[in-house]
Amino acid sequence: MGVLHYGDGNHLLHIEDRALAHLKVVIATKLRRNESFTLSWQHPEGESTGRSTVWLHPSIPLRFQFDEPEPPQLNMAWIERLMHSANTSGGILLTDEVVDPVST
Repeated sequence: MGVLHYGDGNHLLHIEDRALAHLKVVIATKLRRNESFTLSWQHPEGESTGRSTVWLHPSIPLRFQFDEPEPPQLNMAWIERLMHSANTSGGILLTDEVVDPVST
């Protein structure tokens, strides 16, 4: 389970490493362009029900921490879906990965 450290370091978002790796690509791309946006997610099992949203801005400290030492192979379709949501007024909505069936 990875961690997204946001702001002063007291705000931690625990995200599965694979999802965090994909989010990192999208977030870094948006922030590199000096774009601000929101990131929203549903609370995982074991936490209070509901959802949360944070405002991401290039001036706010951000750190990605992964449990796994090696980065996963990225799913470009998932990155594209996340990037598409990042470019809407609702911001990034963290969704589960959808794996397209492999053509045989």
